[in-house]
This record gives sequence, C-alpha cells and structure tokens, in this order.
Amino acid sequence: MTAKQGHELLRILQTRFEQNMRRHKELKWAEVQQKLEAQPGKLASLYQMENTGGEPDVVGYDSQTGEYLFYDCSVESPRGRRSLCYDRAALESRKQNKPSNSALDMASEMGIEILTEAQYRELQKLGRIDTKTSSWLKTPQAIRKLGGALFGDCRYDHIFVYHNGADSYYAARGFRGSLRV
Repeated sequence: MTAKQGHELLRILQTRFEQNMRRHKELKWAEVQQKLEAQPGKLASLYQMENTGGEPDVVGYDSQTGEYLFYDCSVESPRGRRSLCYDRAALESRKQNKPSNSALDMASEMGIEILTEAQYRELQKLGRIDTKTSSWLKTPQAIRKLGGALFGDCRYDHIFVYHNGADSYYAARGFRGSLRV
C-alpha cells in the first residue's frame, strides 16, 4: 500500500465512520485515526478489506485492551471474497472444480479473523446484512472434524445460521472479517 493509498483509505474510513455513528456511539474518529496511523500493518489489512468489498467500519471499543474493533459492514457478503470453500483441508479434499482459495486462508493472508456466530449476530443488530448472500462463520472444531462448517444469512427478517460441507462453495457465499486495532 502506497502512502497515497493509505491517505485515501483513511479518508474513506473517516467518511464511513461519520455517516454511521449508530455503529460506534461515543467514539471519536481522531482517536481511531491515531491508532491506525501508529499501526501500518493494521491499516494494510483494512485496505485489503476495503478493496475486496467489505466496507470496514468501527463497531466497538474494548476498554480492557484499548483496541477498536472493525467489522466488514457491507450490505452483502464482500464481493471479492466469494466462491471460496471454508478452509485448506476442504480445498485440498476437492477432486475437481476447486475454488481459487479458502475463506480461512484468505482471511489469514489479509491479517483478519472470520466473524464468529456471536459477532455475526451483533453485526446484524446494526443493520440487516446478507439478505441476498451468505457468509462463512468461524466454525467450532467439533463441527469441522465431522466435515461441516457454519455460515449465516438473513432471510424473512430472521438471522439464520446453517451448516454445509466445508468443501462447498457458492457464488453468493463469502466471508466477513474482524480486525482489532
């Protein structure tokens, strides 16, 4: 990421922050920006979140760690992170028609974490998301050992969490990430 791209990203993030104050009541942009400027690696992760369509925004502050919490807040699952199976084991188990990557590998490459079910439900309280798409969710090891993985969406004004084979992938399923700064 170049310095110019970093400045442009900060402008985009500030605009989004100011337009969506309901997501982060009582937080101040200047304090968030100061943290971001002090951690260029985190800013680079946010740049990747933005470039893949995630529209990251601050959704909270952890007073114990002093970290701001960013989630992908795009209305639908980020466009640049769809058509992925769940993890590397699922990707390697496919004999044909393999997707280009897995959700967990891509998240790791970006320096972010996939949302948990609890985080996904919290995000849904800030505005309905995934009404036409779905997003892989961090899956408990007991489910993953049996070959499954979790994903969530919102249909019929209700949040659903389902299971699917971890090796499956769909054009309308991606993943949402979180980042602590």
